[in-house]
Amino acid sequence: MSLKRSTVKELLASQDLDREVLVKGWVRSRRGNKYVQFIIVNDGSTIHTIQAVAAAENFPEETLKDVGNGAAVAIRGTLVASQGKGQAVEIQATEVTVLGAADAEAYPLQKKATSLEHLRDIAHLRPRTNTFGAVLRVRHALAFAVHQYFNDHGFYYVHTPIITGSDAEGAGQMFRVTTLSADKPPLADDGSVDYTQDFFGKQTNLTVSGQLEGELAAMALGSIYTFGPTFRAENSNTARHLAEFWMIEPEVAFNELEENMDLAEDFLQSLVKYALANCADDLQFLNDQYDKELLGRLNFVVDNAFQRLTYTEAVEILKSAKQKFEFPVDWGTDLQSEHERYLVEKHFKKPVILTNYPKEIKAFYMKLDDDGRTVQAMDVLFPGIGEIIGGSAREADLHKLETRMAEMHVPTEDLEWYLDTRRFGSAPHAGFGLGFERLVLFVTGMSNIRDVIPFPRYPKNAAF
Repeated sequence: MSLKRSTVKELLASQDLDREVLVKGWVRSRRGNKYVQFIIVNDGSTIHTIQAVAAAENFPEETLKDVGNGAAVAIRGTLVASQGKGQAVEIQATEVTVLGAADAEAYPLQKKATSLEHLRDIAHLRPRTNTFGAVLRVRHALAFAVHQYFNDHGFYYVHTPIITGSDAEGAGQMFRVTTLSADKPPLADDGSVDYTQDFFGKQTNLTVSGQLEGELAAMALGSIYTFGPTFRAENSNTARHLAEFWMIEPEVAFNELEENMDLAEDFLQSLVKYALANCADDLQFLNDQYDKELLGRLNFVVDNAFQRLTYTEAVEILKSAKQKFEFPVDWGTDLQSEHERYLVEKHFKKPVILTNYPKEIKAFYMKLDDDGRTVQAMDVLFPGIGEIIGGSAREADLHKLETRMAEMHVPTEDLEWYLDTRRFGSAPHAGFGLGFERLVLFVTGMSNIRDVIPFPRYPKNAAF
């Protein structure tokens, strides 16, 4: 019977010593002398490595010539208590097989420090670094926790279209999907491109949100969520924006604004708790290497009830603040990240949920307040990030929704299906959107959103 491969994570946690084991992974380093060689291996199962000891009497130099940085190896040997410091166990190697050699001199990931900017240029290799191995394991854990949370709370996972004929946000910053010739597209009589000859018979784009379709599902299933890729053709090179990213969008029938806030708060705290409980080693590494306040900030979010206040109250606080802002604040202006972070980090010193924004700066589907000036919007603000969730109670009244669409010049002809939910059994409902990469950014303490997704897409970059 062949020996089953063990992961590095399993071996490091094992108490069952003096047994034969097989580990496979990539060489992080190799050092030694004429008597013994120490081969350090990582397989991605943990941020930690395991050391294999290869005695020269069993491994002449020639047999290890291809065991250099980056090489993929299989090591068979005996798991024993480590004689050195820094690890509890090690492998006394009896067999070392090179599965994939690597030119150790040319291997881009050397032991010296490498900038995050440079690693973006070799994104196909950066998961092998401690930093990106940790980030990707945390990303996985958070994605799992999202599905677990909603499943445990009676939500149904709905897959909404990636290709759409509508602009949910009304922003117009969308990527076009077409099979028409770029050089000579068919033209209508007025000289415009004739999209009736396109694949779908109309102009289509990559989605910016699954919310509108999610609302339809909530009107039948009660509590649903989407979790899928979304796209924004926004020419932004900031550390907070991507052209392709993932969105989590729950939608709940019969929920009002207050219940929507309760859901958002419990959801976020549950996700952070899961990461703290299941990614301790990776988070400790990120805390030590990148952000000494990371673990404190994560516990801060878990331990504090979120402060709730209206946009109007927030504006008054900001106007009376002793801090000078780059962007002036007045009622009716959209709050900037500096304003949001002031409220969270300096004024309240806890996460904040802002509600009831001026209707002019929010989307057409948000429920109008009785004052006619504000809508039942809610934004959740986090330390270091600013807005991490945006949501609202949805306008369930057909007449009010049609009026808002007319005011904001949102065409109704492509959204009759959406309006039908207000014609046939309309019900109060609410939901929100959480940008998954912003969540990962917060939990990992990374400073740039391009470093929390395997292959970032941003202006002038679609590599790999």
